[in-house]
Amino acid sequence: MSPAPVRFYDPGVTDVRFRLSALVRCPRCERVAHFEWRTGAAADGQARCRSQQRVVCRSCGLSRISRPGHCWVRPPLWLRTTTRHGTIWAYNLEHLDLLRRFVAASLRERAPWYEHGRKMTYVARLPAWIKSAKNRDEVLRAIDRLRASVVSGDPGAAGRGPAGRGPRRHRAPV
Repeated sequence: MSPAPVRFYDPGVTDVRFRLSALVRCPRCERVAHFEWRTGAAADGQARCRSQQRVVCRSCGLSRISRPGHCWVRPPLWLRTTTRHGTIWAYNLEHLDLLRRFVAASLRERAPWYEHGRKMTYVARLPAWIKSAKNRDEVLRAIDRLRASVVSGDPGAAGRGPAGRGPRRHRAPV
């Protein structure tokens, strides 16, 4: 008798849920930092909302907070690695866990087409190579390397190459 398949039921979330809190590369020390995007009421008491961004690094003590209404460019994501098929990335550990549960499952379920709710969820928008069963082992290894890089704080643990910028690409001689 074969073992019961590992099941995954699509929770119906989009990647917007994970964007407000991300693990990023610290602009000062190149280690893991935490990026938050907060929204709140304006100081003048009007009904407008202003966003505020914050980067905090535990390694070097960096703490930067943007002024309301002035947005930065988010630092590069920490949870990002390349495979021979493409790039795997996640905003935070919760996002990475959702991706891992989806890839590891041999039985993937979602709400029927006639039910109300989102149709194009995060899981539905994943590329075909991540969804493919033949790539499951490789994708799971990459996800496990990403998780290990957060625990160790080592950018090389995720297989990013030098300084975490991706694999080194050599140019062909001219």
